[in-house]
Amino acid sequence: MVHIQEDLKRTLSENHEEYRKLLAEHASCEFRLQELQGKAVLNESERLESVNIKKQKLFLKDRMEAILRHHMERTSSAGVRS
Repeated sequence: MVHIQEDLKRTLSENHEEYRKLLAEHASCEFRLQELQGKAVLNESERLESVNIKKQKLFLKDRMEAILRHHMERTSSAGVRS
C-alpha cells in the first residue's frame, strides 16, 4: 500500500497540475519556515509569519492528501469493476 501511495504521489506530481502547484508551494513554505527556525530569536512579525506558514502548510498538505485519496479511490474502484 505504501509503495502504491508513493507511486501515485510521483505520478500526480508529474501529471496533475494542481497537485504539482500545491507541492511546490508546500516546499516553498518549508524552506521559509526552516529559515525562520534557523534564527536564534524571532521578532513578533517573524513569529506571526511562522505561525501562518505552519497553518498554510497544513492546508496545502490536507488538499494534497484529498487529491491523493480521490485518485486512490478511483483507482481501486476501477480495479473492482474490471
